[in-house]
Amino acid sequence: MENLYYIGLDVHKRKIAYCIKDVAGKIIKEGFIPSQRKSINDWVKTFTTPWIGAMEATMFTGWIYDHLKPHAVELKVAHPEMLKAIIAGKKKNDRVDAAILADLLRTNLLPECYMLPQQTRELRRIMRYRNFVMRMGVKTKNKISGLLMEVGAQYDKQRIHGKKYFHQYLEKVEEVPESVINLLKMSRANLELFKAAQKRLISVLRGHTAIRERVERLMTIPGVGEILALTWVLEIGDHNRFSNVTQAVSYCGLCSAQKESAGKSSRGPISKKRNKHLQCILIEAAKIAPLWNEQLAEVHKAMLVKAHRNTATLAVARKLVAYLLAVDKSEKPFAYREQQMAA
Repeated sequence: MENLYYIGLDVHKRKIAYCIKDVAGKIIKEGFIPSQRKSINDWVKTFTTPWIGAMEATMFTGWIYDHLKPHAVELKVAHPEMLKAIIAGKKKNDRVDAAILADLLRTNLLPECYMLPQQTRELRRIMRYRNFVMRMGVKTKNKISGLLMEVGAQYDKQRIHGKKYFHQYLEKVEEVPESVINLLKMSRANLELFKAAQKRLISVLRGHTAIRERVERLMTIPGVGEILALTWVLEIGDHNRFSNVTQAVSYCGLCSAQKESAGKSSRGPISKKRNKHLQCILIEAAKIAPLWNEQLAEVHKAMLVKAHRNTATLAVARKLVAYLLAVDKSEKPFAYREQQMAA
């Protein structure tokens, strides 16, 4: 389309650098606008020509993307890691970055990344905050144990974080400074707060109609619980963006990076280019899933014969990804292959 503008947007907390180019690469206009909804609205109203926009994925991209999308013919988000490899150069500033984004967009070379729908991103934000609350709870438990060890107090480490045992313990413990007792009570109160908060957050997600059916279907897989099912749904989004299990495993960070040159191939450690939230939950689930799933138990047992325990856990996690993706694509409850053939 000749009468179409290509706009590169370099997004930051306080301002957005923009560069508008036509199909031939001629700069129509460039400049800066404040990262505020009113300023963005005023800027968009100045356009009389249809436009396509591109911006880099940052923590500020979400709300700007949602705000601009209704006004654009198409709006794309670039993968930051892949973008670095393309635009690396001596000169780098906001104007240059915006211009390069516009050029990549008009030449169809933009390394586009998947953008979840707004509603899914909002639910994902809740899930990630729940995980943050749980991490704070773990830190609080460790702090309670640390305070007791600092003063040489003896306690049952299996029961110290139980509500009943903790209060009984504080009543009878001896030779512990009053200041430590107060800190222990404060830590316990925080722990109760974290537990209540995570339950409320999960109840919000559990009752959401947009994801309830899909989550319940995934939970028919033996070894897959509510937290793993919710995390998968909210981090993956549209499962059709993965054409095979290998792509999904790579996205989850369950395979190592491959380096091949001159016919020689080598594998490094687990790749850091992954969805860390999904990777963490999958690995934790893989540690206990074999207890409820015979097939996963066999995978774990077979891998233990020839490899380390951590490698066996990774193998189980990969199998879990295969199960989750298969159920998503079939849109049917989980069933073993033998049961499907019998039916």
